[in-house]
Amino acid sequence: MAHDNLQNFQPGQMLARGAARLLTSHGFVSVEELVPTRGLRVDLMALGPKGEIWIVECKSGRADFQSDHKWEGYLDWCDRFFWAVDADFPTELLPDDTGLIIADAYSAEIIRAGPEHKLAAARRKTMTHKLATTAARRLQALRDPEMTASGWS
Repeated sequence: MAHDNLQNFQPGQMLARGAARLLTSHGFVSVEELVPTRGLRVDLMALGPKGEIWIVECKSGRADFQSDHKWEGYLDWCDRFFWAVDADFPTELLPDDTGLIIADAYSAEIIRAGPEHKLAAARRKTMTHKLATTAARRLQALRDPEMTASGWS
């Protein structure tokens, strides 16, 4: 049986792990560190059972949150946006009109869903394709590390 090796994880990666487990329990699949468009990289993008797309940004503390000036740009790439933070995070810093997940490396709980802003059909199709392509490439790289994005190395 595989065991957890969390000592190599950064705090944000542990939050993403717990959030991904939560999303899986709701029928979502997710990919970490996905680039929706040039200049943006989201911590976790998830595809739901009805085709909904959620973005989860993981913040390990006050300084991490206050140094993030790109998060509002993520709103154009999802139906719902969430913050994932640990139980000690000062949640009063987070905008009230965004979702909130309290997480650790093992689990998470949705505290507030935040508003839904439906993506246009063309953008949804683009993001679904990007999520699937990214996941497939990463899986292929695990199975065949000699393979690169452009072909054989």
